[in-house]
Amino acid sequence: MSDHEQSFWQHTCREDVDTPPLTRDLTVDLAIIGAGYTGCSAALTAAQAGASVCLLEAQEVGHGGSGRNVGLANAGLWVPPDEIRAYLGEDAGDRLIDLLAAAPAEVFDLIDTHEIECEPERKGTLHCAHSVAGFRDLQTRHAQLSATGAPVELLLPDQTAHRTGSAAFHGALFDPRAGTIQPLSYVRGLARAAKAAGAYIFAHSPVRSLERDRDIWVLKTPQGAVRARSVIQATNAYHQDLRQTAPAYVPVYYFQYATAPLSDNLRASILPGKEGCWDTGLIMTSFRMDQEGRFILGAMGDLGHAGSASHKAWIRRKMADLFPQLADQPFQQGWHGRIAMTSDHLPKITQLGPNALAIHGYSGRGIGPGTVFGRLAAQSLLRDDPALLPVPAVAKHTERWTGLRRAYFETGAALTHLIKARF
Repeated sequence: MSDHEQSFWQHTCREDVDTPPLTRDLTVDLAIIGAGYTGCSAALTAAQAGASVCLLEAQEVGHGGSGRNVGLANAGLWVPPDEIRAYLGEDAGDRLIDLLAAAPAEVFDLIDTHEIECEPERKGTLHCAHSVAGFRDLQTRHAQLSATGAPVELLLPDQTAHRTGSAAFHGALFDPRAGTIQPLSYVRGLARAAKAAGAYIFAHSPVRSLERDRDIWVLKTPQGAVRARSVIQATNAYHQDLRQTAPAYVPVYYFQYATAPLSDNLRASILPGKEGCWDTGLIMTSFRMDQEGRFILGAMGDLGHAGSASHKAWIRRKMADLFPQLADQPFQQGWHGRIAMTSDHLPKITQLGPNALAIHGYSGRGIGPGTVFGRLAAQSLLRDDPALLPVPAVAKHTERWTGLRRAYFETGAALTHLIKARF
């Protein structure tokens, strides 16, 4: 595994769970494919309800986007409330808005209940305006979110500078419901809790086939098989094998770099309130601190190709532009992850067959939505009640020109970073 494919979070993860490969045959009520936020949340929910559940992961728990995440436990989606209603309708839209408004509380409650060691900081997030136009967008979002009852606050430039330690922004939208976590520790903590509740969890057990045998689903791995009444496929952007059920999405890469722990003086000057941040740029930038005082800066882009040099050159200049006091700070490690983006930026639930659901497409908002969607999908299948799902299941979801759109995003990110790294 190359350096950029290994998440920095692996070095600071304090959670662990024993997940050997599946080497036998099992029969369970619910089988889950993919041990990320969605899969682990579903497994925990089902096991706590008394169901027999088996979670199968092709690599390790949190190998995909869940373990490469920025670690912002946000409320809601990228899409503002009015657009959610426009896509889903008033009733379904309002239900999803309300569910995801409460998602951070659900995440932090799980952390408390199961004593997950994941550096939780429920100090809010700052959506920072990178331009005058960006601030206008935040004003619109503020109005729409306030109308739903969200306790968000619009900050002026001087207030934003005080909260971030940077004078680079035209304002910010503060959401006190949200916070930051160590993302890999959180997902492994969910897996630990699920296993303690009775779930079977097997890593290094890729599902090679998913077939219907009369009224039972059969999942075959290299060394074993699982028979289950119900199935949840929660592979998102890290789908492996099972091409007939591969989710349709546009793969977008996001990279991050982490510094060494900063001195006390530097730490006091940057994000003293411990908020997590991202900006309004089309080629988005995020920044936050971890519990040990490392500054973590990220943006859209793939570190695994020849053009990645532009990302590496840009990241240092960006850090110095935002925080001149960090200009000489070395980076310890860079890594990237893959996001499953949908055209409307809304998550999708597809019906694979009787009692079988596939969930994907968080478009960069995996922590809260993944936790909520996993819980509700498990409850829906166990109770045979589709009305419990956070969004209606569809027979099929398609995305057009996914390869071209991936190239568009990556080329745009590389060119933006190339130009801004030089000037």
